[in-house]
Amino acid sequence: MFPARGAGPVRQDAVQPGLIQRDRARLWHPYAPASADLPLWEVEAARGVRLRLRGEDGARHEVIDAMSSWWSVIHGYRNPVLDAAATAQLAAFSHVMFGGLTHAPAVELAERLVAMAPAAPGRPGPERVFLADSGSVSVEVALKLAVQYQTARGRPRRQRFLSLRGGYHGDTFAAMGVCDPVDGMHTAFPGLLAGNIFAPRPPAAASATPETAQAWAAVVAELAAAHSAELAAIVVEPVLQGAGGMHAYPAECLALLREVADRHGLLLIFDEIATGFGRTGELFAADHAGVVPDIMCVGKALTGGYLTLAAMLCTAEVATAVSGGQAGALLHGPTFMGNPLACAVANASLGIIETGGWRADVARVGTGLATGLASALELEAVREVRTIGAVGVIELHDAVDVTAVTAAAIRHGVWVRPFRNLVYTMPPYVSTTADTEQITAGMVAAVAEVHEARAHERVPARSGSVS
Repeated sequence: MFPARGAGPVRQDAVQPGLIQRDRARLWHPYAPASADLPLWEVEAARGVRLRLRGEDGARHEVIDAMSSWWSVIHGYRNPVLDAAATAQLAAFSHVMFGGLTHAPAVELAERLVAMAPAAPGRPGPERVFLADSGSVSVEVALKLAVQYQTARGRPRRQRFLSLRGGYHGDTFAAMGVCDPVDGMHTAFPGLLAGNIFAPRPPAAASATPETAQAWAAVVAELAAAHSAELAAIVVEPVLQGAGGMHAYPAECLALLREVADRHGLLLIFDEIATGFGRTGELFAADHAGVVPDIMCVGKALTGGYLTLAAMLCTAEVATAVSGGQAGALLHGPTFMGNPLACAVANASLGIIETGGWRADVARVGTGLATGLASALELEAVREVRTIGAVGVIELHDAVDVTAVTAAAIRHGVWVRPFRNLVYTMPPYVSTTADTEQITAGMVAAVAEVHEARAHERVPARSGSVS
């Protein structure tokens, strides 16, 4: 909580003149137009799981950040451990180039990531780490690495990828090329994106059976066999597809993908940018199935939301093949690669993860989400409610009114950022039971206030359940 500020709206006073209007005149926001009417709230302060917002009318609201600032602030704002790590590194140096130089924070981070990465008997886990400056860039690097690997192995025609419908892997061009080509967010660039191969979306975890999983796997295997001569890798978000629809699917599908990749000499790439570091209830989503990828991308929660940083991990076999290939190197190198300040904070964040407390935290949050969101199924506007780990989703029958639902949730002390037909939450792991109760109550109330009257005009068949 913020000292001297209560929950809910506070009277207008001391408003910084025109800050939101100044923003609208000069800034772009994610997936938003350059508009004088863009709905915005100013963040005045952040602490723990809470934000203090100020609206354009000057009214202040204290809200729980139910989004973890797009799934990254897992330890909360102003975390003393992360603050101390950042301060200590600033006192030494904040940045040096990574070409020809190295430093302790980067080496320590690579060692931590390799120690944490998925591994299994007879299948060594990733051993080599490439530090990137965003999740999308880590995916770009992974795709380039896969192509270089196949070329080094004498298969230069293998330059395409097998991905899944419903997938989302980032906003840069190669990453866009493995996102859902029809229902994704990048359909405005069809002539510029690589022509990759797409398998159907896996069956939903709540309704899948061994038969439906096997039927899906048969389609994937058929596509891989038909295109094996041109495929470099299979690219998936394990267990949970995030921005493509918050779609959870059975962990068994990962084992089936591993089998298909091995059969055809393909690399298996897991995009764990959203799912990594405990979000789905296991340290990595791959751990639900005990499957080890050849390449893995992580980001978002890597620094606890403090600084932008991502990493691509690969097996020693992949690294050795590429390093011994014609190019003799992995052909990528961001200016801010291995940024010491970001690496130092990431080490502190992973140090918190290594204590193991996250597992009980995620379980507590997940139980609270499942319990608190169940009442949403009583609303006619709601098609389905689903949860996995510290993720909770209310799926509507129709597209969500983002502006109205966001404003309604703020009135109930909760910050959410809906999209498509989904009102969802990925709270910080440190959220208390009371916090989770407020989050779920605010989400359900916001949907009811905005969409229930509209839903009464139609009476859809109820197909949802809590999973």
